Amino acid sequence: MHGLGELETAVMDVLWLADEPVKVRDVLARLDTGRQLAYTTVMTVLDNLHRKQWVQRCLRGKAYYYEPAFSREEAAAQALREVLDSSGDPEAVLMHFVASTSDEETDLLRSALRKKRIRRG
Repeated sequence: MHGLGELETAVMDVLWLADEPVKVRDVLARLDTGRQLAYTTVMTVLDNLHRKQWVQRCLRGKAYYYEPAFSREEAAAQALREVLDSSGDPEAVLMHFVASTSDEETDLLRSALRKKRIRRG
């Protein structure tokens, strides 16, 4: 994801796949990074994600339980928003993007734009 490091992205993937808030130990057990990580490393990553407002946490007993602050789709949309805002030419970015879309993705974009128009009334 835009703005996250490789390990932060892997941790977010674990959280997005979880059905409920999880402890550090649960995240560590589910991580598949190809290398062995220390508990404290995962704890630090989760603390950093909390500070960056990517995750929410609540204290239950002596352990924090973590969950995503927003969905994967919301994160992707925010990343696109940041790209458009920082591009200097959002129209050109969107035109290049649209040129790269499949027919199915083009149909999805058209549908989304129609729904947005309807909501505006």
